[in-house]
Amino acid sequence: MDLTFTKMEGLGNDFVMIDDRKKTVSSVISYDKLARTLCDRRFGIGGDGLIVVLESSTCDIRFRVFNSDGSEAQMCGNGMRCLARYVYEKGMLDKTEITVETLAGVIVPRLNLDDEGRIVSVTVDMGQPVLDAEKIPFIPSSKGGSVHTIDTSSGPVSFTAVSMGNPHAVIFVDDISVAPLLETGPVVEIHPAFPQKTNVEFIQVLSDSEIKMRVWERGAGVTLACGTGACAAVVASVLNGKTGRTVTVHLDGGDLSITWDKESGHIFKTGPARTVFQGMIQIG
Repeated sequence: MDLTFTKMEGLGNDFVMIDDRKKTVSSVISYDKLARTLCDRRFGIGGDGLIVVLESSTCDIRFRVFNSDGSEAQMCGNGMRCLARYVYEKGMLDKTEITVETLAGVIVPRLNLDDEGRIVSVTVDMGQPVLDAEKIPFIPSSKGGSVHTIDTSSGPVSFTAVSMGNPHAVIFVDDISVAPLLETGPVVEIHPAFPQKTNVEFIQVLSDSEIKMRVWERGAGVTLACGTGACAAVVASVLNGKTGRTVTVHLDGGDLSITWDKESGHIFKTGPARTVFQGMIQIG
């Protein structure tokens, strides 16, 4: 069958977007296989992940996201911004604030428009971070404290574990330019302490309101940005007394503004989302 798609990106974290509300695609090919096929940068379209738009019985729309290796993620912050712009510009929904059903619960993105009605950014209410080890899920070697240490083939690694609907291990470093992303990232991702694997963030604190971040994403490897990872990084920074609650996160693909609201406990993430190109590809 011929599949119509849209390629989008948020800070260089890129996705292939498809509309399968009528379930015509899933009747031909499984989403995990489709993700591996479409995300291949040599033989497919290329992308960090596949985002599928589906009907929801509880929200305005349903969101499923598959990493480039075919594994399904519970949530994706950059992908959520792309989804909000995609459904609005495709005329699926005519609201600038929507509710989205995800495996991580209900997420609420809001399109920010200028005076001429053009989308300038997207703010996403990411909900409350999860710090309970069992719910992350994470198996700590000892109880208490926000910093944990595990032994790996690269040596001991200390981090703060956070879930933003998906697991994260946040590692603080003095110099992000020499952070062992390729060495430590993959071994922490698959460490037995994380039963569902984990995303791994390396953080350099610049000031009370700025941090630099690089990321090894679960199921995708090194990416230019990770929205949920940026949220987790700010949570870890606050918990460890390194920053305030409103932080600009500098990623390889650009900047995100993250606020951890003290009153509600919710994380609010603001950043760009952009359509790269649209097309048609034969599948099945």
